[in-house]
Amino acid sequence: MRWVYPGIPQWLLLPVLLGLALLAVTSVTGVTLSHLGFRPWRDWTITEKSYFVQVLVLANVVFPLGLGATFRTRPASPGIGSSLWAVFVPYLFFGFYQELVYRGMVQLALVSRWGALAGILVANLLYTFGPLHWSHFASPASLAWPMFTSIFLIGLFFGVLYQRAGNLWIVAVFHALGNAYIVWHLGSLQ
Repeated sequence: MRWVYPGIPQWLLLPVLLGLALLAVTSVTGVTLSHLGFRPWRDWTITEKSYFVQVLVLANVVFPLGLGATFRTRPASPGIGSSLWAVFVPYLFFGFYQELVYRGMVQLALVSRWGALAGILVANLLYTFGPLHWSHFASPASLAWPMFTSIFLIGLFFGVLYQRAGNLWIVAVFHALGNAYIVWHLGSLQ
């Protein structure tokens, strides 16, 4: 995103783009946020609430443990606050944005036209090999295929979860947490 809008900090740019996307979708199409899957907490089932809280807690335990070296050195490094704002926070919003586009808009439209199986698969193929991830085509095959496979399988999980629950908050938060932790970790390796 830095090359598209140079000079605008990502922590500011991504929430603005997310807000503009939501505004455009709701005002142009007349689709409500609830129809996209942004349902209020009070409308969630007990299962959704339980699953959401469990994954939220587990993600904030598992990612730091799995990426242990980063999390042991990052807090002691100078600029931890700026690192959080420059990398972690923007990728929280970017995960929301990706799910809004690929599940809330693309998958929703394709499922209504072609049915659940074809709609989920095609939306996920667009997500996996589309503009957000096509930079992996430039990588050697030994790196690109495992990356595409991972992206496809995670996206398929999110697609099925969204189809079953109709709750975009769940997949958006899970995706956002994964993006934020992984990109923050990768940034520490550079």
